[in-house]
Amino acid sequence: MTTDSGPRTTDKPLAIVLASGGMDSCVTTAIAHLDYRLAMLHVGYGQRTEACELRAFNAVADFYQAERRLVCRLDHLQHIGGSSLTDARIAVEPANLDRQDIPSSYVPFRNAHFIAIAVSWGEVLGARKIFVGAVAEDSSGYPDCRPEYYAAFNRVITAGTKPETRLEIVTPVIHWRKSEIVRRGRELGAPFELTWSCYQGQEVACGVCDSCALRLRAFEEAGMEDPLPYLQRPSYPRKHELPSH
Repeated sequence: MTTDSGPRTTDKPLAIVLASGGMDSCVTTAIAHLDYRLAMLHVGYGQRTEACELRAFNAVADFYQAERRLVCRLDHLQHIGGSSLTDARIAVEPANLDRQDIPSSYVPFRNAHFIAIAVSWGEVLGARKIFVGAVAEDSSGYPDCRPEYYAAFNRVITAGTKPETRLEIVTPVIHWRKSEIVRRGRELGAPFELTWSCYQGQEVACGVCDSCALRLRAFEEAGMEDPLPYLQRPSYPRKHELPSH
């Protein structure tokens, strides 16, 4: 599904924003909105909270008056399985913010599928950037959230698109702590109340999965109240603050 929100209202260049509807992609959208017109992309892949994420994506796209939006489905990721987000037989693990291994919520090579769509759409639209809200230092340890992953993809874009295409992936929050993302979002007026982060809740966030725990800790460290309701709202140990990037 693709929709246009109306005629161009600014001479800013166009950027694709890959947005899940979560906190990180919302703040990334706010950052992109400073200098670019927005074409917002959302991908459903049979994840447990697909409906919640789509609702959040559309709310954020409306908030920022995205010029275009594209919603795609990748059902094959659910059929492939291998993740607690896409396979109901695999339980969502309780939060473990000290985990060193890759959690069961990792969807194998998922972001490559998303970026491929963004590159195709961006090349057609003549976009200049693809904004991705990946976070490396303070995330769940997913291998496709590392800076070197996106550097490699930029080389693929150069090799695999038309010579006149000038399209680049940018990851403005990739080196930030989650608490830094919250603080920057507050500065930019990001609508955190419209977002969705939980891995397993359907109407109210669970508060006990990795994603909820990272979010709750981030708001606590930032000295802010998370506007979302939670079934449980534990206090997670604060992580030693790193210097701001």
